Order: sequence, then C-alpha cells, then structure tokens
Amino acid sequence: MATTTESAAPASAERRGKPAPAQRLLDTATTLFARHGIRAIGIDRILAESGVARASLYSSYGSKDALVIAYLEHLDGRDRARWNEATAEISDPADRILTFFDLALESAPDRGFRGCQYANAATEFPDEALAPVVAHRHWMLDTLTELLRARRAADAAGLARRIQLIYDGALAGSKLEHTVEPLHLGRALAAGLIPPA
Repeated sequence: MATTTESAAPASAERRGKPAPAQRLLDTATTLFARHGIRAIGIDRILAESGVARASLYSSYGSKDALVIAYLEHLDGRDRARWNEATAEISDPADRILTFFDLALESAPDRGFRGCQYANAATEFPDEALAPVVAHRHWMLDTLTELLRARRAADAAGLARRIQLIYDGALAGSKLEHTVEPLHLGRALAAGLIPPA
C-alpha cells in the first residue's frame, strides 16, 4: 500500500485544487496579521486555521519571523502589482500619483479601516527596520519622484516626500476616525501640490 510522504503532499494537494501548505500558511497569516496584528497571532492559530502541520511551517519558512517577512514581501508585491494594474491605462503623471489615494479610498472600508499595514508592522517591531517595509516605502517614494519629474516639478524629490507624508497621515487619520474623509482630504492636498501640466 502506498503512503503519502511530506514531500508528495504538496503536489497531491495542488492536483486536488488545494493550495500547497506554504501558500495556505501565507494566506492565513495575511488574513490574521492584517485583522489582528502580527504579535497577537501565534503560530498555533495560523497552523489551526490553515490546516497545515507544524513540520510544513518549518520546512516552508523556518520560523514565525520568516513567515512575517514573507507576509510583508507578499503585501509589497501585491500592492505594487495593484498600482501598476490601476495605472496601466493612465498617462497623466498627476493621475498616476493620485491613484495611490484612490486605491486606499477603494480598499479602506473593505479592510475595516485598519490603516497602513506597513506602518502597523513597523509599530509592532519598533527596534527593527523590516526590509519589505523599507523596500515598499522606497518604491513609493521613487515612483512619486519619477512622476513629479515628468511633471517638471522644481524639487521633485522634496515634493515626493511631502506627498508621501500626506498619504501616511491620510491613512492614519482614516484608521483613527474609521472614515474615508481623511483620505479624500489627503488626495485634495496632494493634488494641490502637483505642478500643472
């Protein structure tokens, strides 16, 4: 009689249409971390809700810390792809800049006004520079700077920092007030800073 080994399990799970254990762990962690915070969620809960054995966690990620980094890298990749998709047909640099706010306006109510997940993670780990958080912020700042240069802004890098700060504040205000109004205000403030075409 054939037995299922740990190495064969992911392949057979994928054949049945069920995601592999590593993906189920990441999906479950993403949902739980976003809803409850990273430190509030223990490995046992992630394992229970994902239906994955502890051995699969260690063979896939090695530790909860590595799963946290994978979660943040997943967020970064997802958010970059979402912005790229949303701006694919937009040529105006100003509209591309304001798409950051538009995406936040679209998702904040559905996500329960939980604010910026990168800021939330940084708050939970104040003594660590989480590489995916740093990478995401650099990407956003570089993107804003490039778009402002295309708009011939006098100090594109400085203006990009101001718009990123407005964006950060709008997300924080939305979280604190449980409303989209700070995001609308932030969008209007950012729009007022972008040089005319």
